[in-house]
Amino acid sequence: MSIRSILHDMKEELGSISRKGFDVKLGNGFRSRSNQGVRSSVVALDAFVQSCWANMPPELLRDVLMRIEASESSWPLRKNVVACAGVCRNWRDIMKEIVTTPEISGKLTFPISLKQPGSRDTLIHCYIKRHRSSQTYYLFLGLSIASYDDGKFLFAAKKCRRPTCVDYIISLNPENISKGSSTYIGKLRSNFLGTKYTIHDTVTSNSGPKITRSRSTKLIGSKQVNPKVSSGNYVVSHISYELNNLGSRGPRRMNCVMDTIPASAVKPGGLVPTQIELVINNNMDYFPSIPFFRSKSIRVHNSRSEAIPNTQEETLILQNKAPRWHEQLQCWCLNFNGRVTVASVKNFQLVVSLENGPENENVVLQFGKVGKDVFTMDYQYPISAFQAFAICLSSFDTRIACE
Repeated sequence: MSIRSILHDMKEELGSISRKGFDVKLGNGFRSRSNQGVRSSVVALDAFVQSCWANMPPELLRDVLMRIEASESSWPLRKNVVACAGVCRNWRDIMKEIVTTPEISGKLTFPISLKQPGSRDTLIHCYIKRHRSSQTYYLFLGLSIASYDDGKFLFAAKKCRRPTCVDYIISLNPENISKGSSTYIGKLRSNFLGTKYTIHDTVTSNSGPKITRSRSTKLIGSKQVNPKVSSGNYVVSHISYELNNLGSRGPRRMNCVMDTIPASAVKPGGLVPTQIELVINNNMDYFPSIPFFRSKSIRVHNSRSEAIPNTQEETLILQNKAPRWHEQLQCWCLNFNGRVTVASVKNFQLVVSLENGPENENVVLQFGKVGKDVFTMDYQYPISAFQAFAICLSSFDTRIACE
């Protein structure tokens, strides 16, 4: 039996479990719209539990899921891998063992993949669309080199002006970009001049918020969390733009201090601490669509995922690659290998700083303009999609003192 036939049979078996069925209150925060919906969903789930797919021998089930994971290597077909992980706990546990991190496979599968380091071998191609009227930004995974209209949605960010700073709220939900959303995962905050930024994550890279039970705690969802470790308050990176004394002829100069990534990560055998669980607020109604559903993260038995940084070790510093002045074109130039087509002061490439060792020409992150409100964003190990997106958001601000 081919993989296509297996998937077809599974869809027929699960046909009675509609999207409405996932909204039923089943003890995991899902909500029911009516009593009739509860009864129909329970019947559908009972029918699946008694089906042949739920009672498959573990060895056969693992073989089937491994074949599905290998055959559906790119989006949108990769949604079948995510759908299999959402069938039941047994299937989910197996899929979490089979699906490897982006660092190893170069594939973005589950939401937690966006918080894990990118591929070691190649740049992961993404693009950002800017909506000027609403001051929102959307990150997509590029599925085609020639098109910027059919990408896989990854992140959304909204610019919020404060009296003394600017915040970029980052969410997994493009329709609800707020700190109160269940899909809020972090933010980017600038200083008053827009020359220094900090990236805040909802959890640390190696552990989640500590749950306490004291009078000083406050409720977040259904849990009590210490206010000192509140959601979105972990600083993971500092970005600074240096003052430019050359006027309009000088390009921007930026430095990124990656607080959660040790300098040894870019050396042979180096490791990056990797998040293994996506923590979100449980008290909200929003339930992400199947391609990025709410779940625990992928736990990879590879040692890279369990690395914990030494607090006394130097942190990784990234700096923009210095462009070269082109006499004929009368402009500053960088080689983006065809990924950037429009000249802009926002364009940049980040490489490892000389402070972390000998000069390294390997581009960790590159960002550049290809249309009026379309920008490419390509990143790789040791940074994650979340960190790369936040760094690129800082480039959208206009700062007269630095350009």
